[in-house]
Amino acid sequence: MNPELEPALANQRTVLVAITKHGARQVSALAPTLPSAHIVASAKVAEAVSGVSNHCHIYQGALRDEIPALFSNYDQVVFFVSLGAVVRLIAPHLKSKEEDPGILVVDDAGDYVIPVLSGHVGGANACAEQLADLLGATAVLTTASDVGKTIPVDILGRGLGWTVDAPKINVTRVSADVVNGEPIAFIQEAGSPHWWTRPTPLPDNIHLFDSFAEVDLDRFKSLLWVTHQPVSDQLWQDLNERLVVYRPPVEA
Repeated sequence: MNPELEPALANQRTVLVAITKHGARQVSALAPTLPSAHIVASAKVAEAVSGVSNHCHIYQGALRDEIPALFSNYDQVVFFVSLGAVVRLIAPHLKSKEEDPGILVVDDAGDYVIPVLSGHVGGANACAEQLADLLGATAVLTTASDVGKTIPVDILGRGLGWTVDAPKINVTRVSADVVNGEPIAFIQEAGSPHWWTRPTPLPDNIHLFDSFAEVDLDRFKSLLWVTHQPVSDQLWQDLNERLVVYRPPVEA
């Protein structure tokens, strides 16, 4: 286990949920490395988590009655419960990827960490990778940009304060072009240069430019443009769902 990962997880309101003895034992072992995480456990397995110092809620009755509070109070909900049971439990509470918390499942043997919901926008994929490191497990990721180690168009630069300025359909279309390996122009005229945070190299289909004027628009399927410049209605129309613009914070 790597305790250095705790600060990253500490930025998320995380809860570990257990209903079986095996799950409760895993939670008890994991808890010291995640002191900021809360624990929710069935009264039937309360003894297995009785020695932890984390905030702990022991519930009576059915787990389904706890789901509304879990959705309201936490950013990442880690179930040490079977995947099928979790899907049925959360289904009535789903709203959107912008609103739902990250939902993760750890199998009973502690071999796999599976982000089930809000893996990309909600951060469950990143949480899964960190938990897998702590557990000595494998994170099972299915989001295309994470599996392909390429640019996550809809959340690029989020940690740097960048915001996306583009119609939703543009984000969808350009995301598909990025993960499908189409030629992409990445134009950076503003913002931090430290936007590529993966340990792997930038994919070959991403081509870097310092200004929009340098780009031959006919050569590229889509464009990612980091800028403070206004974009005219005519340009949005001309590029027809091929453009996503990012707005970095304006430095004082």
